Amino acid sequence: MVFSSLPFLFGYLPVVLAVLKLAPLHARNFCLFLVSLIFYGWSEPVYIVIMLISTFVDYYNGRMVDKYRDDRKKAKRFVWFSVIFNLSLLGFFKYADFFILNLQALGLPLSPLHLSLPVGISFYTFQTMSYPIDVYRKQAPVQKSVVSFGAYVTLFPQLIAGPIVRYKDIAEQLDHRQETADQFALGVQRFVAGLAKKVLLANSIGALWDTISALPAREMSVAAAWLGIIAFAFQIYFDFSGYCDMAMGISRMFNLELPLNFNSPYKALSPVEFWKRWHMTLTRFLRTYIYFPLGGSRKGNLRTYMNIMIVFLVSGFWHGAAWTFILWGALHGAA
Repeated sequence: MVFSSLPFLFGYLPVVLAVLKLAPLHARNFCLFLVSLIFYGWSEPVYIVIMLISTFVDYYNGRMVDKYRDDRKKAKRFVWFSVIFNLSLLGFFKYADFFILNLQALGLPLSPLHLSLPVGISFYTFQTMSYPIDVYRKQAPVQKSVVSFGAYVTLFPQLIAGPIVRYKDIAEQLDHRQETADQFALGVQRFVAGLAKKVLLANSIGALWDTISALPAREMSVAAAWLGIIAFAFQIYFDFSGYCDMAMGISRMFNLELPLNFNSPYKALSPVEFWKRWHMTLTRFLRTYIYFPLGGSRKGNLRTYMNIMIVFLVSGFWHGAAWTFILWGALHGAA
């Protein structure tokens, strides 16, 4: 993964941390919100508008759900509006061309839109969508400050690669966080570990994978093919895990603790255990908002297996707009 926002992240991180540390306590969420928007706009300024719209829409939905808490029917309308709005936003930018190309293959005279994908949209749409749902379920407090809610949505350390953070994970920390030298030191330690994973391991192993994958099939030996597969497996892990560690480290430097996203997934002895260790926040999100509402394992084995397949098909499609990702999800669900 290479993002044009990274020069901002590495080049200006000391300045950003200084601003966030020196700002008055009552202004820190505003500073975090502003810095996060600058970070996001560093790569794609035009899509700041999309993120702000998403922020204000779900801030409003959360407030309305709280306002009509005693009228469950009316409150549920705002929950459904949030779900439809966020899935439509994600669907338009990420999946429009997928559906157009498939309809085109069936003979319909359609042309792809060739839209660039807004950075982080797969993450922040899930996050903002979860907020009014959790408020409706009384699992999260309503946030009455649009600035503090905006700081949550746009939180720059985890914006580009996760973890997926539910509002209830950091609600208390946003409004009442205590800053200590020990927390800052732990944050630096986590950030450096993540940076090492990315720069020293992922990039180096990725170079090997790029070299092998570029070879024509007829020139590739069995040993080279296996070496390429192993290199890809470790490159994608250290890349993703490294970014998440950097996100957790930076956040901890200004005393926001993000949920763990990886727990040595390649030590897993089964597919079930693997998904308890790999991209843990995505697994939690899909379990909480799809698997359990579908009935989970409460309605017999057949329904349980069906629910599992639906969850993993969604997971595959979320990872990428292609039939290969859907097949990948189906294989994991079947396993």
